[in-house]
Amino acid sequence: MNTSQIIVLIVGLILIGFIVWWFFGKHKEDIGQASVVNDEQNATIVVNGGYSPATVVLKKGVPAEVNFDMQDSTACLSHVVFEQLGVNKDLTKQKITTVKIPTDKAATYNFACGMDMFHGKVIVK
Repeated sequence: MNTSQIIVLIVGLILIGFIVWWFFGKHKEDIGQASVVNDEQNATIVVNGGYSPATVVLKKGVPAEVNFDMQDSTACLSHVVFEQLGVNKDLTKQKITTVKIPTDKAATYNFACGMDMFHGKVIVK
């Protein structure tokens, strides 16, 4: 093997390692908590290249709203879809878009962008 072949082999192994880590490695996930004011809870999710935090925890039995703060003009992130709740909201119509979340029972509500590429969840406990 000559030097250029060794360099290509090393770069290839590094790229394979990175791809394996990216798709299969454990990544830290931000978890947000809702703030409770006047017997109502609110949580804000920033939409900017994804969802931050991607997971929000709500208290069971307290009326809740999740606010999506649109800071990204990517077409994929222009909608948020809660399939279980039948919600499909256009986030480009206003800076903050509110989605009411039922909290009458413990549940996990998954949401995604309009193209199902970015995901998050709201957990009621």
